[in-house]
Formats: sequence, C-alpha cells, structure tokens
Amino acid sequence: MDDLVDFDINDSLKYYSIDPSSIATPAAPQELADCEHDPESLTAALINRELNPVVDAVAENPDAITRSSVFDTLQFLLKNSSQIPLATLSKILDLLVSAVSAQADIIHSDLEVDEQETLQQHKQILEIYGFLLQWTISAVETRALEKSASEPAKGRGKGAKSKTGPNKDGHWDSSAQLETALDKMSKVLKLKLARIFVTTSERDTFVGLFTKPVYYVLENEARVKNTAIRMHCFRVLCIAVKHHGHAFGAQTAINQNLSYFEHLSEPMAEFLQILAEQYDYPQLTEEVLKELSTKEFNSNDLKGPKSVSTFLTKISELTPHLVIKQMSQLANLLESESYTLRCAMIEMLGNLIVMLSKQSGDERSELSKNHVDVFFDVLQERMLDVNQYCRCRVLQVYVRLCDLEEKFPKRRQKIAGLAAQSLDDKSSNVRRNAIKLLGKLVSTHPFTVHGGELLSHKEWTTRLEDTEARINALKPPDELKEKPASDDQTVDETLLQDATQVESAEPKQPQEMTDEEKAAAVKKMQEEAATNQMLEFLQKTRKYYVEALKFIEVLDYAAELVTRLLSSKNKSEVIEAMDFFTIIDAYKIENARTGIRRMLRLIWTKGNSDEGKGVQTHLIECYKGLFFDAPPNFNANDTANYIAKNMISLTFGTTPAELTSLEQLLSTMKKQGVVNDLVVQKLWQIYGIQRRDISKTQRRGAIIVLGMLALAEPDIIVQEMETCLRIGLGDFGRRDLGLARYTCIALRRISPPPGKKAAASEPVKVVKLPNDHAILVRLAAMTEIVSDNEDWFGVAEQAISAIYVLAKHPDVLCSEILRRKTKHVFPSQVLSRPTSSGSPAEEADLMDVDETPGAPTEEPAQLKKQNSASALSQLLFIVGHVAIKQIVHLELCEQEFKRRKAEKEKTAAPSESPASVATSAAKKGRKKGGNKEKTPAPEEADELDLMAGTTEDDFTEAIAHIRERELLFGPQSLLANFGPMVSDICANNTSYNHPTLQAQAALCLAKLMCVSSEYCEGNLGLLLTILERSKDAVVRSNLVVALGDMAVCFNHLIDENTDFLYRRLNDSDPSVKRTCLKTLTFLILAGQVKVKGQLGEMAKCLEDNDKKIADMARMFFTDLATKDNAVYNQFVDMFSVLSADTGLDEDAFKRIVKFLAGFIEKDKHAKQLANKLAARLPRAENERQWNDVSYTLGLLQHKDEEIQKTIAEGFKVVQAAA
Repeated sequence: MDDLVDFDINDSLKYYSIDPSSIATPAAPQELADCEHDPESLTAALINRELNPVVDAVAENPDAITRSSVFDTLQFLLKNSSQIPLATLSKILDLLVSAVSAQADIIHSDLEVDEQETLQQHKQILEIYGFLLQWTISAVETRALEKSASEPAKGRGKGAKSKTGPNKDGHWDSSAQLETALDKMSKVLKLKLARIFVTTSERDTFVGLFTKPVYYVLENEARVKNTAIRMHCFRVLCIAVKHHGHAFGAQTAINQNLSYFEHLSEPMAEFLQILAEQYDYPQLTEEVLKELSTKEFNSNDLKGPKSVSTFLTKISELTPHLVIKQMSQLANLLESESYTLRCAMIEMLGNLIVMLSKQSGDERSELSKNHVDVFFDVLQERMLDVNQYCRCRVLQVYVRLCDLEEKFPKRRQKIAGLAAQSLDDKSSNVRRNAIKLLGKLVSTHPFTVHGGELLSHKEWTTRLEDTEARINALKPPDELKEKPASDDQTVDETLLQDATQVESAEPKQPQEMTDEEKAAAVKKMQEEAATNQMLEFLQKTRKYYVEALKFIEVLDYAAELVTRLLSSKNKSEVIEAMDFFTIIDAYKIENARTGIRRMLRLIWTKGNSDEGKGVQTHLIECYKGLFFDAPPNFNANDTANYIAKNMISLTFGTTPAELTSLEQLLSTMKKQGVVNDLVVQKLWQIYGIQRRDISKTQRRGAIIVLGMLALAEPDIIVQEMETCLRIGLGDFGRRDLGLARYTCIALRRISPPPGKKAAASEPVKVVKLPNDHAILVRLAAMTEIVSDNEDWFGVAEQAISAIYVLAKHPDVLCSEILRRKTKHVFPSQVLSRPTSSGSPAEEADLMDVDETPGAPTEEPAQLKKQNSASALSQLLFIVGHVAIKQIVHLELCEQEFKRRKAEKEKTAAPSESPASVATSAAKKGRKKGGNKEKTPAPEEADELDLMAGTTEDDFTEAIAHIRERELLFGPQSLLANFGPMVSDICANNTSYNHPTLQAQAALCLAKLMCVSSEYCEGNLGLLLTILERSKDAVVRSNLVVALGDMAVCFNHLIDENTDFLYRRLNDSDPSVKRTCLKTLTFLILAGQVKVKGQLGEMAKCLEDNDKKIADMARMFFTDLATKDNAVYNQFVDMFSVLSADTGLDEDAFKRIVKFLAGFIEKDKHAKQLANKLAARLPRAENERQWNDVSYTLGLLQHKDEEIQKTIAEGFKVVQAAA
C-alpha cells in the first residue's frame, strides 16, 4: 500500500501560481521522472504504461487519489501538459471528471445520513480533485488556444468523437468533455459545502478551484460562442454566487473581464440576467452597476469604455427593471469624456422607456410617468452633444421608440422638430439618421382615429374648419348668452331684495307642473346635456386636428430640407432621402412630389456606392414602387392603364432639365424590361385618340414618354409612324404646336444618336430616309406653318433637327425650306432670285411640286395675319439653325468616312467591288447638291465609298474648307445670301426695332459666327456690343453661350476678349449670371481659355445672393482645386481682386478667402503665399487692406515667426512728411 499524500491546498496553489513546474512529484514513477529533462522521450506508450494503473485505481475507488504515487503521477503529467499527447490530456480530464462525479455522489449520501467522521476525509479528497481539475482544464484551454492560433481553419469541423487523437499532432475538440466537466463541477457545488468547509476562507478557496477555470474558459472567444459551454459556465458561477458567497469575487472578475476582454461584454450581461431571474440574486447586478458608475478611464484607454458601453447597453436590454434603480448613479456617465459611454447611456434610456411603456395599467404609476418624462428630457438634451455619434444614437433610439404601441403624441411633436433641425447638422451621419427618423415618424404616426392615415395638409385643414363650424353652430348665439348687464350694477341691492320679497309670496302656486311640462323640462335638460357632451367631444377633436396639422407642417418643412440633401456627396444619405420621399408620398404629404421630381437628376450619378446598391439602381426601384407597381387586385389591362397614366403625369410641369433626366430614367427602365408592350400600346392609344375632349397635356405627355422609351427601342416609333403623321404632324399638331414639337423629337428617335454607335452592329440600324419620304415632307411642312405663336420656334428647331437625323440628303431638303420661307417673307423678290444655286434647281423644283398640295393651301389665308417682323424672325431662326446643323452634319460625314475607310482597310478587296457598282448606279440617278457645292457629296454613302483613295487628312481639309469658305462665302451657297443681311439687321437695331426680330437676328448672327472664323472675326465687335448693350436678358444669355462655343471653335479670336464674358458675372439678371458661370466653368475646367487673374470675379460669386450661383461657384472651385495647383497659382491674383473691391463686405471677403485657403494643403505652398502676402503689409494704404492681408495670413499654415511678429505689431499709421 502506497503512502498517503500529504496535501495542503494553500501550499499547492501557491506553488501552482508561481510556477507549476516547480511542484515536487517525489512519488512519480521512476520511468516518468527520468524523462523530466527530456520531454521528447515521453512517448504515448510509456505514458499509457504508467497512467493506465492510475486510471484503474481511481475508477475502482475515488479515494485512490490520496495515494502519493497516483497523485504525483497525475501531477507529473500535468507539469508536462504542453509535451504530452492530446489523447493523454483527454484521458486525464475524463478520469478526473468521472472521479469527481462519483465522489460527489458518495459525499451527498454521507451528508444525507449525517456521517460526521468522514467529512474531513471528503474535504481533502474534494480539494485534491478540485486542484487537479483546475490544473487540467487550464492545460486543456492552453492547448486549445495554441491550436486555434496556429491552425484556425484545420481545427474546425472535427466532432467530439475525435477527442482522443492517436499522436501528438492529432486534432482534438474538447468541447464535449468540457461541457461534462462543467456539469460535474455544478454537481459538486450543489452539495452542502458549508458542512464540509467550516470556515469561510476554506470554502472560498475551494470554490475558487472551480470558478477560476471557468473564468479562464470564458477568456477563449471560441468557447463563449458555444452556447452549451457558455451556459454551463454561467451555471457554475451562479451556484457559486448564490450559495457559496462568491458575489464579491464575481464582481471583481466581471470588472476585470470588461476591462480586458471585449468579447465578454454581452456574455457578462447575460450571466447577470440569469443570476437575477433564475437564481433570484439581483444584488450582484446592482453592485456591478454601482461600481461602473464611479469607474474612471484613462484618456488613452479606448478598449475599456467601449467594452463597458456594450455591457451597459446589453444589461439595460435584458434587465431594465434592475438598471432603473441605479439610474441616479449611472447618470454620472453622461458627463464622461468617452463618447461611447454617453452612447451607451442614451441606449439605456431608450431601453428603460421601452420597459416602462410596456407596463400594464396596474403597474403604471405616477412615478413611472415621471421617469418617462425625465428620460425623454435627457434624450432631448443629448441631441446637443458635441459628438456626432451620440447625436446619431439619440436619433436611432427615437426610431426604435416609434415602433412602440404607446405613441407618446406630445413627445412626437418635439421629436419631429428635433429631427427637422438635425437635417442641418454638419455630420452626414446625423443627417442620414434624422431622415430615417422622420420617415419612421410618418409611417407610425398616431393621427389615425378620425381622418384615416393620410397626412394631406389640405384635407386636415378642411376637417379642422368643419369641426370649428360645428362648434360654432352648437354654441349659443351672442344675443342669447348671459351678459353681465352694466345696468344691474347701478341698481340698489335693497330694491332687488324688496322685489324678491314681494314676489316670494306667490311662487308656490306654479310649482305644480303638468306632465307635459315635466316631460319638456326633462327633454330640455337631456338636450343640453347632449349638446355639452358633443361640444366637449368636438373641442377634443379640434385639438387633435390642430396637433395633426402642426405635425404635417413640420414634415413639409423637413421635406424641403431633405430635397436639398438629395445633392449630398454621401450616397447612403441620398438613398435614405429617396426612401423618405417614397414614404411621405404614400401619406400624400404635399412636398413629396417636389422631392420625387428632384430625385430624377440622380439618374446621372456615377458608379455604385460602397454602402449597398447604387444610387441609380435605388432610384429606379423607388420610381417602380411609386409609379409602376399597380394595386394587387388590378388585371393586366388595368395595370397597363395605371402605369401609362402615371408615366404621363411625370411629364406635367417639368423643366427641360427634368425632362432630360426623365428621358434617361425611362429609357433605362425600358432596357430593363420594366415597361411592357401593353403599356406602350396604351400610350399610343392616348396619343392617337381622335376625340377632342382629351387634354393637350395628356396627349403631349403620351408622345413625350413614347419618345423617351424609343431611345431604348426605336421600333416603338417606327411601328406607329402613320399615327405620328396623322396626329402630331397633322391637324392636331398644327393646332397644338407643343404637340408637334414633341412629335418631331419622337421621330428623331427612329435613328439612334451618333454618340450611341459603339457596338459593331449599331451602324446597320441607322435609318436614312429619301427626301421624298412622307415623314420628311411633313416635317418640312411644319417649318412653314404660318403663325406668330412663340411655340413655332420650338417646332421649327426640332423639325430641322429631325430632318438632319433622318434624311439621306438633309442639306438639299433644308435648301428648299429656306427658299420657300424666303419667298414667303419677301414675296416681291420672288422673281429676282429664281435660283440661287444654278442647275441643281431641278431637284428643288421637284421638291416644290411635292410640297405644293400641303403647305401653300394655308398661306394665302394666313399671309395677311402674320406680322412681317415675325416672319423675318422665323426665317432668320431657320437660317441659323440650319447653319449649326450643317456643321454637325459635316463632322458626322467626316466620322463616317473615317469609319468606312478603317473598315475597308480591314476587309478584303473583293468586298469593295459590289459597293462600287451599286453606288455608281445610284450616283447616275441623282444630281449634285442643292445649296452648297461640295456639302452633299460627303453625305452620300455612294460617294463616300468611291473616295477610297482619299487620305483622311485630305478629307478633313476639304471639310474644313467647306465650313470656312463655302457655307457662308461660296458663290453657290444659299446661306451666303443671309450673312450680310443678319449683320445689317443687328447693326441697325433702331430701324429693325422689333424685340423678337432683334433676339432672333442676334441668335442667328452668333450661330453663323460659329461656322466660319472669317465671318466670326468680321462680326465679333458687333456681337460684343450687343452683349454689352442689349436690354433683353435672353439675348445676353444666348450670346454668352455663343461666345463659349466660339472659344472652343476659334480660340485665337475669343482669347483676347474673355473680359466681356467675365463682365456678365456682374449682370443685373440672375439667369445671365448663372449662364455665364456655367459657360466659364466648362471653358476653364476643359482648358479652353487661359485664366488671367479674372478668377477673382468668379470667387465673388461664392457670396452671391442667388443660392444656385453660390453653389455652382463652390462646385467650380472644388473641381478646379483638383487640377495641378490651380487655386494656389491664382490665389494672389484672386486676393488682389477681392481686396481691391470696396463694394465687397468685409465679412463676405473673409468667408470667400477662408473657403479658397482651404484648398492650400501643402506646407510649401502655404509658406510661399504667406511670404508674398506678408510683403504687402508695409505697403497697405489703409487699415482695411492691412486687415485683409493679416486675416489671410492667419488662415495659411506658414509658421513664420517674423510674419507673426509683424502682424502682432498691428497696422501703423504713418503721417507723410510735409
């Protein structure tokens, strides 16, 4: 029989805590002891040879652990736990767990029968097993952490069955064994340990043997994620706290865990909840919260506050009834420097409000209501927190509170106001959450009792007025109301008393009332009571309606601010804004449609956001939900009608910019298959209906939408060309010129725009019609409608554009239009110019014959009605537009030539011959151009094919020659006749003083100047004079744009005259200023004009009264700053211009300079600018100049002590010597 072990738990723990390897194991087997200094020789076979007898002995009787050899064998193996195989460690853990379980059963039975003499022996055995179990679990966890660190992927997926690996490298998942171990530990702790461990210190030491390994297990994040292990750990700790006085130890451990292990924040809260609810021990939660309320953190410690914040948030969510008791102390954390702790407090307040709101009527007390009010007040204060994350958290808490059954109507008004204010917050995060909150307030609003859920301001105002009218009807009229009569006050009281006394003798007689009188009295009383009751109800209703209207007004105001945020650079904020408008539109809030229309421009947003779906995709989804998703009970036909009507409604009251964006949106949606053929069919039905009771806007809307859809699918128009001819280019179009204009735009979609021909197959789809095609004949006729209506210009513009897109020989057709229009304007000169281009008139005559049945029939009747100045204006408009279109046409010819030449070089020679034969045959049937000698030649596909031998440079030079010398100066050019005439009309504005004529003449002059540099140079002075002197803002805007075009075409001419452009930045009309700023922005950013110090004028626009101009200027400088130090290079010049402008307010100057200085980011640049500006300080002529320089120097990070010293001395007033 072995000697019994002499075991002292305190000594063993002391040596274990210092160094486990220092624990002596004299009774360990000699074979194992020999391997102590050579761990590699500890083979599995050797270990098993010595361990198996130990296992057998302990399995037979748990008391065997008290033998020295058994105890020291286990201690020796645990000392070398890092070297022994995992299978051995697993076997030791199994042994100890089963032995502890068996010993617990023995102790339990002995305690039941009150065996006092065995208690001391049980105490020692429990301590030994507890000590070994702590050591073993620590060893297991150490090995587990090593494995997870070295092989994180390989360790996964192995089940509990593989727990005994065959060698040192075997993988072992100890989770199942650990669960069993923790379960048996709980079993031991459930024993009446107070009878075994008499003193508190003994008991605490023993309980520590079980709790310390539990805390060690919890330090492993992977273990905590395993729910079974986590719950077993909590169970051990809960029993220790509840029954064995471990509360203070647990409190200390929780505090340490929160400081050092972030992953334990939420599990510790979960542990405290289980302890409070299942073990009825809330005291520990309260003590932990008290301790945290006074805890101070190092300013450099980021992990601690974050971990505590997560814990506080979780504990308030799980046990709010315990947290609320400590709120008076926890309130200190609201003053903490750590924003994460303040965020946690905000979250806690929300959780407590949630708990109080869910209390039933019996539980609700006045104290609870007061608590809710206080918590809401604190949340409101936190909206002014300096940290954006705290402000965000308040808004997020409000969003959560909106979903509660209790609506808190009074608080909602304040919350809505706060959210609206937050839309101006400097943080995009706060703004985004404010938008989300407003959307949630709308979708959960409490005003659903009387008027339904919609929030239309108009409807609620009507209800309020009706209610007030009913209240006034129930109130007695003024003449029936009791009035304190002024006469009564003058009557002597004694007289009244005497009168009463005199009459008091007789009142007893009429007291007897008849049944009828009684019934009438009762009825009257009932009516009065009913009236008072109704009046009280109506008063409450009125108050309810007033509250609803206040809420709606806040939302209307907020919608205006959110509309601005649609332009934000933060894409998640933009997406949130779109969702907001989708929500409020469903509730019929008036300003929703403005925002939905503003959303259209987002279709041009580039790229996708990192936060999720791209802005474009989200926009399409929003529009689908708003306008394309029909009610579920609609059939296919009803759905198509619904979508068609909605699409048409989108065109009502839109600006040209909005129509362009809508076009992009609808064409994109058509490509994605959102719009089906049945909807297109319905749109054609609306457009083509012959009844006149259909509104103009609907018919116009239908063709606008069809034209937009045709951008994605041209066949939509091709299939219904007859309808377009009959309606838009027929009688309906002549009566409604707007309809005709949009029909022309739709017809242009038959042929894809040139810029879209990216794919190899695209050129095949280009549609070119012969000049005698019905569509072209009708388009030409539309330009010759005799009308003084301003809409005529829009029709003519689009008709000519359509001709240039669709016609095979547009120049020939437009020549004929010009001839006929000229004959109409100058009837007396018809014979003097029969043909201005010689022989090609034959084809023109044929064109005249085709046209005569259509156009001339109306002319004699309306000729007298048309103003001669209007007719001339229309002619000049056609001249100018044809000139511009001809330039574009020539450029397209050049592109087409280059494309075909490139194709021919790629293809084999045989492919050329059929084309040559076909083209030469076609060539014979047709004569050369109508109005220009060489222009038609490039356009003809056949002639282009024949020019295979021409080089690209030759062709480009030929086109340039036609543009420069032929179009406006060629002997056979029709446009050559109009150049001098237009100049003459513009120069003699007193003789030709009709405003429309002058406006069209100036526009025509500008367009002709874009054609030829010679003509441009000859008339530039005239154009600039008109720009300076014209009183018509539209003329000035047109000429600003024209100068921009000329700067691109003929840079050498305009470069010296850019000052005229910059002067328009000071124009009296905002529209001209905006146009000028846009033009200059394009020219400067594209590098088309050289900047010579005029940027100061653009900088002044940053403080313009027109917000759009200020925003555009801000955007310009932001873009300019990205181009090669442009702001730095121009900074001194801009400063000089701004400082010299005495009309510029000093505060405005400071704001502009501060904005510009923000783009000087490099220290080197800041120093150089500072030196240049500092040189101006001594030369400052007055204090304002000195202040301007010193303020600017203060903005630049120059760090120059000399400059700072000069500024510190201040402005010196020096008196000049006499």
